Amino acid sequence: MSNELNHKSSPKGISKGKAWIFGDNINTDIIIPFRFKSRTNDPNEMAKYAMYGYDPDFHKKISNGDVIVAGRNFGGGSSREQAPVALKYAGISTVIAQSFARIFYRNSFTVGLPALEIPEIKGKIKQGDEIAVDIAKFTAYNLVSGQTFQARPVPTFMRQMVIEGGLVEYYRKYGKFPWID
Repeated sequence: MSNELNHKSSPKGISKGKAWIFGDNINTDIIIPFRFKSRTNDPNEMAKYAMYGYDPDFHKKISNGDVIVAGRNFGGGSSREQAPVALKYAGISTVIAQSFARIFYRNSFTVGLPALEIPEIKGKIKQGDEIAVDIAKFTAYNLVSGQTFQARPVPTFMRQMVIEGGLVEYYRKYGKFPWID
């Protein structure tokens, strides 16, 4: 792990935060129940309901930069983008899971919420462990245990899209979509 991860102000694409542990099959109704996602399009308002189905006060307990670590099939259910938006605007910097529901996974990249698929992650990170994530390398580091985890690779443009903050921010910066030359 490089020294740059030890600095308080992290470079673009690198984040640090406390781990929040969840199990398998955390669906979008747990992430943000339908009754809340249908009320507003304001991402800051949606953030108040992040993980509401698990703990209505979750958004008050997390700190900016914290990381969700989950089991299999994170984000199943609705195809709406509100689930990753609520997490991102609540302050979650990254979601790490053994596997993701495909639509949640894709929506996460679109809105600029890093989603790292690490099949062997279960049981390797404990609640409250400090985690550093390097999106350029698609790597997570458990700063408590010293373990390094390499996520399943994604195309470079997808990592860059997340680093820029999502598809809209990528387009604003480069004036084109990443898949168009």
